[in-house]
Amino acid sequence: MTPAGHAALVEELRRLWSEDRPKVVELVAWAAGLGDRSENADYQYGKRRLREIDRRVRFLRKRLERVQVVDPGRQARRDQVFFGATVTYAREDDQEVTVTIVGIDETDLAHGHISWVSPVARALLGARTGDLVRVRAPQGIETLEVLAICYPEG
Repeated sequence: MTPAGHAALVEELRRLWSEDRPKVVELVAWAAGLGDRSENADYQYGKRRLREIDRRVRFLRKRLERVQVVDPGRQARRDQVFFGATVTYAREDDQEVTVTIVGIDETDLAHGHISWVSPVARALLGARTGDLVRVRAPQGIETLEVLAICYPEG
């Protein structure tokens, strides 16, 4: 996971535990004080939301215990694709695509962040500028040409 991804998970955990959960606990306590809980939508929704928050908090704590933070800015071999690289490649239809290879929890296709275990990332890992790599796509095997590799400054 990148340092930015790690910081985002830590911030999410802090927000859930310190801000969201206390508000929901307060709502549930207020709703419980109204009496009949079986038909109290605020109470039922609050309890459900509390379970969702607690489940996410447990997941984040376990994930943060096991995560390995890798700073791509410290990559010494910048001529090759490794974790954290931003890669521009050309597809067979001459369309250029730019992606950043990140950890599983940081994947965001809308922003071009792909998981290091995705088929495209696995094909690109180890490649150099000018290399042709093959990736298995839903429509069959596709050849990609690596056009540029860049890493954040460390």
